[in-house]
Amino acid sequence: MSEKMPENQTECAISGEPDRTRRRLFLGAVGGTAMASLGGFHIAELALAKSDSEAVSNLARWGLLIDSAKCATDCDACVSGCNTEHNLEDMGRPETDAQWIRKLDLSDQQTGHVSSLPMMCQHCESPPCVDVCPTGASFKRDDGIVMVDKHTCIGCRYCVMACPYKARSFIHETLSNQKSYSPRGKGTVESCNLCVHRIDEDRQPACVEACNTDGKGAMIFGDLNDMDSDISIASSSKPSRQIREDLGLNTGVRYQNL
Repeated sequence: MSEKMPENQTECAISGEPDRTRRRLFLGAVGGTAMASLGGFHIAELALAKSDSEAVSNLARWGLLIDSAKCATDCDACVSGCNTEHNLEDMGRPETDAQWIRKLDLSDQQTGHVSSLPMMCQHCESPPCVDVCPTGASFKRDDGIVMVDKHTCIGCRYCVMACPYKARSFIHETLSNQKSYSPRGKGTVESCNLCVHRIDEDRQPACVEACNTDGKGAMIFGDLNDMDSDISIASSSKPSRQIREDLGLNTGVRYQNL
């Protein structure tokens, strides 16, 4: 999803320190203005409360556990469920169409064994996308869900380049038939938010629901901080791993039998 920078632009970015500094100051000014007029309010609104009586807190950390042994290569229930939930339309441009979740097939070169796994935003404890965002549009809720505030996203795509999982999409086309609970917009970046609107209503993410209904039951959603939750019990029964463990991001999405 990230675009390759032209060679002359790369050289300028390396050698042109004054230009780079001015650009940072400009983006900071734009971000500050946007935050003051729109973003601060909307980020707070999205991040604060599940309801008037129950606030989002770090007592819970939401995550996914995916068993690749149960994930069939020919099954795309999770992808279809996500696309339907958020109206991610096929615009006929595979290279730029939004994908909040995609299926990957991993082949063991020694044994030839093929593992299939869903790949989406990994909801890192220390998300690189949040670190590089100049406006604060990319942020993490107290309960671990990484989100994008479309009101302050300026479409710079720094987060797209920073994400090691290629989990973010940039919207190139004008959109229609949007869902009220999942606002999207041309010129902004988006990614999986674990169906936060469902979580705040104590419901399962659409991908998990679809996997359990139409797929093989390979996905478990729950509170990683609750030792009695289904996801914690399943995690303790057998080892799980992160994708790119070497980065030390402490992801909220883990995989078993991978």
